[in-house]
Amino acid sequence: MGVRGVGATKAQAFEQAALALSAVVTDPQAIEPRQPIEVECEAPDDELLLADWLNSLIYEMSARRMLFSRFSVELDGRRLRGRAWGESVDPARHHPAVEIKGATYTALRVAQENGEWVAQTVVDV
Repeated sequence: MGVRGVGATKAQAFEQAALALSAVVTDPQAIEPRQPIEVECEAPDDELLLADWLNSLIYEMSARRMLFSRFSVELDGRRLRGRAWGESVDPARHHPAVEIKGATYTALRVAQENGEWVAQTVVDV
């Protein structure tokens, strides 16, 4: 399943890619942004940083049994400091469709297109 984030800045594109990740599992509007978690990543380039960011979120979703609906990303060179807000999974309310196993390097891309940033990859479900 492909996920893509588009934004005026690279950080916004990373935030939107994370939202697209949540949308693979369920409707993000059904997720209350109650509890924040912190994520830090570092990678040698933007593409690997995107994969690390998404894989960190996938790990947090699994380990904490949470879903996320709001994201904040700060980029400093090859470092990312992010925050995700969400809540515990409620199967009756969230109706999770799939469990995401990980972000892959397939179609992995972070670039500017027509004045906007695009951050995309394929995730295994």
